[in-house]
Amino acid sequence: MLTGFLEGELFGFFLVFSRIGSGLMLLPGFGEIYVSPRFRLLLALAITLVITPLVSSGLPVMPEGFLALFTLLIGEIVVGLFLGATARFLLVVLQTTGFLVAQATNLAAAQVFDPNQGTQGTLTGNFLGIMGVLLIFVTNLHHMMLGALIRSYEVFPSGATPPSDDFASMATRLVSDGVELALQLAAPVMLFALIFQVGLGLMARLMPQMHVFFIGMPLQIMLGFAIFAMSLGAIMTWYLDRFVRPFSEILSGG
Repeated sequence: MLTGFLEGELFGFFLVFSRIGSGLMLLPGFGEIYVSPRFRLLLALAITLVITPLVSSGLPVMPEGFLALFTLLIGEIVVGLFLGATARFLLVVLQTTGFLVAQATNLAAAQVFDPNQGTQGTLTGNFLGIMGVLLIFVTNLHHMMLGALIRSYEVFPSGATPPSDDFASMATRLVSDGVELALQLAAPVMLFALIFQVGLGLMARLMPQMHVFFIGMPLQIMLGFAIFAMSLGAIMTWYLDRFVRPFSEILSGG
């Protein structure tokens, strides 16, 4: 009897760990490449140890067949990865915004190492990405992300087949809303770049002998950065407001 009890408890623990651990792999701030894998593992185990008693009543019993057990674990991992990928994609929106700003200020060719993505990125994209992670923790939005993982057991019960149709619909909506959000955040600098380029074109037609490129590029970089700096507060405020929405739907059971 003791053996069966321990097996059931360990099964429930690792079932919860499969969802929490897979989610933490992608959550902003927790799943970055500069965060030690051992720290992520220990954090996932600690969170699992805390919440397992809270959700144990809704966990299924341990299946007897290997195929049923494998299917059950895959379903939990898929739910965790989907929640983590949702937050990760919202962070990628800032990288896209930074790329659009770099394009508008003629700095897209200046590539540097991006510590968040582990690849080359633009200066403004790296800046916005690091600031986004910082503000998520400063404003305690990481609590909301972890709360969404815990609340997911009410929205996506353990043992049930993951709603692939709902996941696909939400993923499509996230992509379309993410592109729209990136364009909205970069709109001040992009609008300035459009007006500035039109003005340079008119000047080149009126004064063909003037070297518009050498005069215009330093001005475009300087003025573009000035507009970016003035609108940075509004950009991040608007971004954090939109970052909350998908997780608010999960926490509200929507």
